[in-house]
Parts: sequence; C-alpha cells; structure tokens
Amino acid sequence: MKTEIKGGIDIALKVPPHQYQQTIAFYRNTLGLEEITDKPPATGFVLGPNRLWIDEAPALSQAEIWLELFTPNFAQAEKQLEEKGVVRCDAVEPLPEGFKGGWIMSPCGIVHMVREEGAW
Repeated sequence: MKTEIKGGIDIALKVPPHQYQQTIAFYRNTLGLEEITDKPPATGFVLGPNRLWIDEAPALSQAEIWLELFTPNFAQAEKQLEEKGVVRCDAVEPLPEGFKGGWIMSPCGIVHMVREEGAW
C-alpha cells in the first residue's frame, strides 16, 4: 500500500560557525525577513509559506540545505523509500526516542527529514 509524501514547511540552512552570525545578519538586517524567536536557540525566518531555520553546524566546512517532507504514516513511507533504494542517513542528527520520522538523502546529497505531521 502506497502512502503520500509531500513537502513540509521547514527548510534548514546548516551553516559552519565562521559564517553563522553573518548569515543571520543577512536574513535579519539585509533582507529584513520576519524573525521567528519562539524556539530558542534556533533562529528562524518567515520565508513566504515556509520557515527558514539557520542552524550552526560546527562539523561542516560549508553550508547545506536540509528539507522537510510530511507523510501520514512514517512506517509505510519508510518501507516505500527503502524499496526504491533511498539512502537513510539517521546519523546526521539525533532525533528523539519514538519520533515518527527519519533522515534520508537524495541522490545529489541533500538531506531530507521525512516525518509525520505533528511528530515534532
């Protein structure tokens, strides 16, 4: 049985420490995007219908974009993706115990969180 997978609303920009403050300033001061401050220490910005989260990532040497996907049934979506040979990459960032979601990677190396809505 096939389950739906659709785009989520969160986009994460993982930024190395040497670029973090300048990146925050770019979205806040240069572009003037509305800042999201209700999930400290995360810094987010309203990006149209999406939320752009700027995360400091000490292990990276250059910035990466991570995307979010929603599914009504993660267990089913996980099986579907596995059958299609999609690479799991759960080691990229820990998720809470029992979280109904996981990390996958596209063929070009973009990390995606696949999760049930409301799982966060």
